[in-house]
Amino acid sequence: MWGFLIAMLSGALMSVQGVFNTGVTKQSGPWLTNCFVQLTGFLVCLGFYVFSESGRIPAGTLFSVQPRYLLAGGLIGAFITLTVIQSMSRLGPAKAVLAIVVAQTLVGYLIELFGWFGVERTPFSATKLLGMAVALGGLVIFSK
Repeated sequence: MWGFLIAMLSGALMSVQGVFNTGVTKQSGPWLTNCFVQLTGFLVCLGFYVFSESGRIPAGTLFSVQPRYLLAGGLIGAFITLTVIQSMSRLGPAKAVLAIVVAQTLVGYLIELFGWFGVERTPFSATKLLGMAVALGGLVIFSK
């Protein structure tokens, strides 16, 4: 239950953030906005780390993460911010968020189905495939 509530909060925050970032981009530019978003996010995370984890988890443990490609999350995050801003400015918040969620669901299922990136592999499910078809259909209907 908590997992679903946290996921719902995450989705809501992502939608609001996308609208805010799009508004800032209209007044500054996509890369400057992205720099600001990533910098402020870094500072907030650094503060939480210092006050909640620094005594328990040494910062050096980050550099021993294996496999190394897992550290590309920040790089991907910069492009997530940019693409959310661009999709919201071109499609509007509702349509952009719906397309983003459908893409996240599809890629998430493929990651689980094929066991990519060290994720435990799950068996194929016709009901999940049907669910994806319904989601894609909903996106098409919503886009009309």
